[in-house]
Amino acid sequence: MKFSVPETEEVSINLTPLIDIVFLLLIFFMVSTTFQRETELEIALPEASAEASPEPVVSALILEIDATGAYRLNTKQSGKSSDFASVNIEQLSEMLKGLSAQNDTTTLVIKADAKTPHQAVVQALDAARKANLTRVKFAAEVTAS
Repeated sequence: MKFSVPETEEVSINLTPLIDIVFLLLIFFMVSTTFQRETELEIALPEASAEASPEPVVSALILEIDATGAYRLNTKQSGKSSDFASVNIEQLSEMLKGLSAQNDTTTLVIKADAKTPHQAVVQALDAARKANLTRVKFAAEVTAS
């Protein structure tokens, strides 16, 4: 008895439907995607230079903020380290109101440590706003290049 060996068909994967599906997905995502630009704030950042300030500050309050967020405000115009008083945020607001009432051209100079929490600086700016201080400057060290 003679048995016939069945012929095996060659197995192959047809890639045409797969390529069609990939192209359809690509077209779908291209059509359905929206490209919009998120809103941005354009900020002109200040630059420090080695030149001296052309205008002298007539009346300035110096506020120092250390790395822990503690405030020290000068009580006299001399700038000596003994003239600085440690204050909390509530005292700072009241002291700024009293000192700014004496002279409406008073400038607040904020000397903040590089590691000062952002919140401490914002609270100081808020206290200055409540005291109607409109002239605020930030002190920075200028490095020679």
